[in-house]
Amino acid sequence: MCNNKPVKTTCPYCGVGCGLECSIAKDGEVVVNGDTEHPANIGKICVKGAALQETVTIEGRLLQPTIAGKDVSWPSAIDAVAISFLDVIKRYGPDAVGFYVSGQLLTEDYYVANKLMKGFVGSNNIDSNSRLCMASTVAGQKQAFGADGVPGCYEDIELADLVIFTGSNAAWCHPVIYQRVVEAKKLKPNLKIVVIDPRKTATCDIADFHLPLKPGSDATLWNGLLNELRSLGYNRENSRFIEEDADAIEWAVSSAPSIKTVAGLCNLKTDDVARFYELFLENQKVVTLFSQGINQSTSGTGKVNAILNCHLYSGRIGKPGMGPFSLTGQPNAMGGREVGALANQLAAHMDITNSEHRKLVKEFWRCKPLVKKPGYTAVDMFKAMADGKIKAVWIMGTNPAVSLPDSSFVKKALKKCPMVVVSDVVKNTDTSRYADIMLPALGWGEKSGTVTNSERCISRQRSFLEKPGQAKADWWIISKVAQKMGHKDAFAYKNEHEIFCEHAQLSGFKNGGQRVFDISGLAQLNTEEYDLLKPIQWPVLTPGVGTKRLYQEGYPRKNGKARLVTVIPQDPKGKINRAYPLLLNSGRVRDQWHTMTRSGNSPRLGRHKPEPYFDIHPDDAKRYGINNGELVKLKSALGHGVFRAVINNNQRVGELFAPMHWSRQFSSNSTVNSLVHPFLDHQSKQPEFKQTPVAIKALTPGWVGVAFCRGDIADKSLLYANRVKVGSNLWRYDLAGKDDFSSWQSVARSLFSNVADSAWLEYIDTGYLAYRGGFMSGDGLGGSLFMAKSRPVCHNGEMAKLFEKAEISNQERGVVLSGGSSQAKMDEGKIVCACFGVGEQKIITAILNGAATNVKEVGRLLKAGTNCGSCIPEIGSLLLENQPSQAVPA
Repeated sequence: MCNNKPVKTTCPYCGVGCGLECSIAKDGEVVVNGDTEHPANIGKICVKGAALQETVTIEGRLLQPTIAGKDVSWPSAIDAVAISFLDVIKRYGPDAVGFYVSGQLLTEDYYVANKLMKGFVGSNNIDSNSRLCMASTVAGQKQAFGADGVPGCYEDIELADLVIFTGSNAAWCHPVIYQRVVEAKKLKPNLKIVVIDPRKTATCDIADFHLPLKPGSDATLWNGLLNELRSLGYNRENSRFIEEDADAIEWAVSSAPSIKTVAGLCNLKTDDVARFYELFLENQKVVTLFSQGINQSTSGTGKVNAILNCHLYSGRIGKPGMGPFSLTGQPNAMGGREVGALANQLAAHMDITNSEHRKLVKEFWRCKPLVKKPGYTAVDMFKAMADGKIKAVWIMGTNPAVSLPDSSFVKKALKKCPMVVVSDVVKNTDTSRYADIMLPALGWGEKSGTVTNSERCISRQRSFLEKPGQAKADWWIISKVAQKMGHKDAFAYKNEHEIFCEHAQLSGFKNGGQRVFDISGLAQLNTEEYDLLKPIQWPVLTPGVGTKRLYQEGYPRKNGKARLVTVIPQDPKGKINRAYPLLLNSGRVRDQWHTMTRSGNSPRLGRHKPEPYFDIHPDDAKRYGINNGELVKLKSALGHGVFRAVINNNQRVGELFAPMHWSRQFSSNSTVNSLVHPFLDHQSKQPEFKQTPVAIKALTPGWVGVAFCRGDIADKSLLYANRVKVGSNLWRYDLAGKDDFSSWQSVARSLFSNVADSAWLEYIDTGYLAYRGGFMSGDGLGGSLFMAKSRPVCHNGEMAKLFEKAEISNQERGVVLSGGSSQAKMDEGKIVCACFGVGEQKIITAILNGAATNVKEVGRLLKAGTNCGSCIPEIGSLLLENQPSQAVPA
């Protein structure tokens, strides 16, 4: 498997679906480059993709099946899972079993899991973590179009005259799409860009203007646009495929009767709303890019439909350079939707509630009659565990104990469930702590199959790494369990190629053009053709011929027309009050992914945002006595966490933002979703992650500290403990405790009690109340710790170099006690450009001394921003902040 010839595959991160070329260098290192032939990225990759080689490590991997924590053979593990499920089904019925799956699975894995649960277990209790990302888009598109099909393609973004980002910080969450817009703007200076978001994000860097609307008011803004289209007697010649819309228009008029009213309800300037509407009216080629800020809401489906209504009514859809475009969160969220891995769907985009669809799938699978009633969706599945209704659950490739809202409740539900099976790549996660049986799965670079990106493009994900330990492909694990449960013939797959062809055959089975999702043109691929499959957009009715755009000649509803959906604007269910006066918005950061089980292995990625934090407006910081960089407790009605305060003007007053990535594997008490209420959209069942009422309170630790150690510190019962990888198996810990100065020495010893095996080096300064210590591992450095009343400065780079040495000198032992300052050296601060390791202070210095007055000059001088481009918005902000009169952030 390991060779120097590049293997074409796809990135395992977001839904952009970038193509990669990966190979193994002579020294054994993985080499990752963008695939210049892949239509999604044309060679570009973001910083996460560029750092993938740092994440393919054996460190922390699950390599052997386990039962009750003890290693077992695969036959023993398969028997245990099958027997447990069969026993539960016999005693309590099929609905006592649940599968919770993931957008990290390949389509072939997804297909087999869905087939087993719905076709042979006899329950619809299978749902995906994609429920948390894109379920509102699915529901909205099905209501409007009659199918869950994204109308356009990435090419439309470059052909558009107006690009609208709404509820999307694409600069950080979909960087390659953002860079395509940046390049389009350079080629078309008249291209207009609008960002609609309560926060000022990095995406605003290229916007002509930003609408910082009131959280949750999106539907009102878009209803106002629909009303404006109606009132101006907009030419609807191009919208001949729209059915009667009297109710939808009536609600648009009543909820948003005038631009002034819309502005008031959205907390926007009337002139800005008018300008936005004018831009939409003036430009026929409009693409609206939307993501989690729209979807993750108790009225997410309505917000999606409000956007679709405007595109449908004005005819801005189904043609080059126009259309509403959902940016999916995960690499294979679309593939999961294709195979029906949601509790309210059937395979091949068919509907559970449609009797003809159920008969068709039953005939194709040769299984017992399928159940009509939808199964438990993500949040409700864990409620069913807590209520004792689900007795056995199989969790595949996801970490719900961190990612689901009210994560403390999720942990209680897992603890109560009699049988928890976890298939994963990583051994220790917040979820695996509750597993009775653990099954080692193959990871990215080891597994093979297909994924589908945001523009409906099916791509191959190919293996180029050896399979570690006893790890197996997810489809293999599921198939073996299914066979052991008595379904040998239906799951006798030899490889992923066979599964893909069956999936493609089902999509075309008795279709006759009635269902948009149809890839029957790929159903007869032989093994070689499957291995060489090039990226292709569905539908695929003829081998090798994909489809760029949908709905050019009508929609897959009975009358061939799309439907304008009545949208009644709703306030978020999470409402601020005296006890919880601030609104918390959660999301993602540029250099991390989900719960960090992959990205947390990269020292490069950890240097951008190394700690859990929250953004707060200066006025709120002053009101609540919060200082920049201070540790603060955030509390909701459900739980609390400790985060570091970052004061800036990016938030509206009264609103906070905190990333959702940190789990207990990386931070002791900073899981954002422990604060988030499990409020759901009643149609899509997608949770509301964007509006959580919270209170804040500054903490006054007895000490704060920084430690370096290979491995884990012993004591996690601290006020705060966060770790970030800074080298090969070397971690930096930022710590805080309540102890007074007299106890610091004993606290230091206890923290390293499980790893310290040699003499301690110590320096105790009673005057400045500081402690510096470390211990040796043989002749090398084993660990170090610095404690003080205020946060000590430690140089990651210099300390990491000391840990790399097998033996350190007496002089270097002194460096340990100084925090790594062997020579006068600038502390670079947080890393802005992760590709080249360029820190914030280095960039600021170049700006202040006049060496760099724009982004290009920063790139020429320091290389920052010259690779993936993800950091360009931050460089632009630093230019504006530090050289406002001359800086030109372009």
